[in-house]
Amino acid sequence: MRERIPVVVQRNSRGRRVAARGLWTGAELVVTLGVVLLLLVVHQLWWTNRQARSGAEHQVRALQQEWGEESRGAGAVPGVDPGGGSGDSGGPSGSGGSGGASGGGRAARAAPRWDQAYAVIRIPRIGLAAPVAQGISKSGVLDKGYVGHYPRTAQPGRPGNFALAGHRNTHGEPFRYINRLRRGDRITVETRDAVYTYTVDRTLAGTSPRDGGVIAAVPRSNVKPYAGYTEAGSYVTLTTCTPEFTSRYRLVVWGKLVDVRSR
Repeated sequence: MRERIPVVVQRNSRGRRVAARGLWTGAELVVTLGVVLLLLVVHQLWWTNRQARSGAEHQVRALQQEWGEESRGAGAVPGVDPGGGSGDSGGPSGSGGSGGASGGGRAARAAPRWDQAYAVIRIPRIGLAAPVAQGISKSGVLDKGYVGHYPRTAQPGRPGNFALAGHRNTHGEPFRYINRLRRGDRITVETRDAVYTYTVDRTLAGTSPRDGGVIAAVPRSNVKPYAGYTEAGSYVTLTTCTPEFTSRYRLVVWGKLVDVRSR
């Protein structure tokens, strides 16, 4: 009887090492990608907010200091800042408002320079105090944490629609909580000449970014005609993106002028 000789099959240890190295490299790449994405999120949600808020707060203080110095004898010329210009949109496109001429025999100031901060908006309900700048460009206005004034809409306190845009998320997000505003809430707008008080009147929870009717002189949605007004007046309009962290629709808050107090 013949003896059977066992045959031992040697596995390819080199192949296993190569496969293990490949898996390890792949895992490292996944972890690295995850860290990079996390840093990007932190930058967008934390750093841009911190940077923009700091700059916006500094601008508010600078405006108040400038106005205080003028009121103590720097020779401010009374009047209202008429608007003008154009810019890339962070809100509904188009406008039907008017910059509004100065009234009551008061001399009009020169139009604010493009991207210039020239007013301060305050909304006590949501703890907001932010500079208002001319135009709605992202780089020049909105990404600085400012609230932007839509070109060719009325200026504060003037007949027509004082229409504004602001970020809801990132870059200071001044309008993040305007969905919490309720009828009767105060919105004040300070300029070097006066303080204008509006009260919240109506809200449109969602409309198209192209719904220019919401910032018309008599604001009324072109998409949802039941939302808005039919009579002339002095309005303020706040617009921002909705839902949060998207720009698919626009959230709109309207208010009416109830008081004007000279400085």
